[in-house]
Amino acid sequence: MITTKYVNYRQVLNLSGFHLILISIWCTLIAILFHFFNWHWMIIPWVPVALIGTAEAFLVGFKNNQAYDRLWEARKIWGGIVNSSRMLGSMVSAFDTGNEEIGKFDLEDRRKKIVYRHIAWLYQLREQLLIPTEWEHIKVEEDQLKNVDQKRNRLIKAGFPDYGRTPIFLNKYLSEEESALQSDYKNFATYLIAQQSKDINELKNMDIISGFNHMQLQDCLNEFYTLQGQAERIKKFPLPRQFASTAFVFNVIFIMLLPLGLVSEFAKLGDWGIWASIPFCITIGWIYIIMELVGDYSENPFEGLMFDIPMLSICRTIEIDLLQMTGDTELPDPIASKNGVLV
Repeated sequence: MITTKYVNYRQVLNLSGFHLILISIWCTLIAILFHFFNWHWMIIPWVPVALIGTAEAFLVGFKNNQAYDRLWEARKIWGGIVNSSRMLGSMVSAFDTGNEEIGKFDLEDRRKKIVYRHIAWLYQLREQLLIPTEWEHIKVEEDQLKNVDQKRNRLIKAGFPDYGRTPIFLNKYLSEEESALQSDYKNFATYLIAQQSKDINELKNMDIISGFNHMQLQDCLNEFYTLQGQAERIKKFPLPRQFASTAFVFNVIFIMLLPLGLVSEFAKLGDWGIWASIPFCITIGWIYIIMELVGDYSENPFEGLMFDIPMLSICRTIEIDLLQMTGDTELPDPIASKNGVLV
């Protein structure tokens, strides 16, 4: 997540610098061919170019609106995880029993076991959501460059030491037996919630919690299942490619035609107008490219890039809150933004 008030020039160039170079080359080439080689036959009227540009603006606007909805829904899902996690922590920390067979230290261990497993679930869910799908930018780069972490390292990962430490967190908050089971489950996060359900059912059977409290805790776990499923739906179902691909293709067509229609209009001002058309053409094309890229990078909010949901920061916030509820004094530091980016 970008935390600065404005996007700085480095972020803009990193997003669209390559496209800007291509547009500049194309617009300059058309001006050179028109001026030095008199290739006037390739010039087209401005009206059809303007019509295509208008249609493309509507299509890109629709795509960006849908992409923002996906991004905001993802943030609301993690907001729900924050709220429900605090509810779980408060209910677990209020455990009390009149059963003399349950000692104080045994009860405290059971509290911490549930809280620690939930923290492990948070980091495991984040790790599963970061697995690239075939339509995401990370996956495309993996196919092209054979290195799935290259873009994350360049943009994000190298600046955050805790970014890829999920296995360490799992070993810290899970028992050795549970941690060893990770490779046996395709969806380990789901398994962890199931284990939570078994533990609270055991607490009910031991009369540590009442039937009503058991029902409340189970409702809380069911809510985590719901939130996890909602996040997985966004992760595993892309913005329909017919909309995303069509907007991209139309954008390319418009930018290819743009200098062919613009250079003749500026040529009416004289020879200097031909060269003056270049910066205007580049600016217009770059604006359309930025609109396309903003939506393109926003439609997949769990890639782990600088435009996405700051899952690591949210996990750390919940971790600190829950540890404080259990009385732990050795708390990790919150995740701070670096270079205007929070992950």
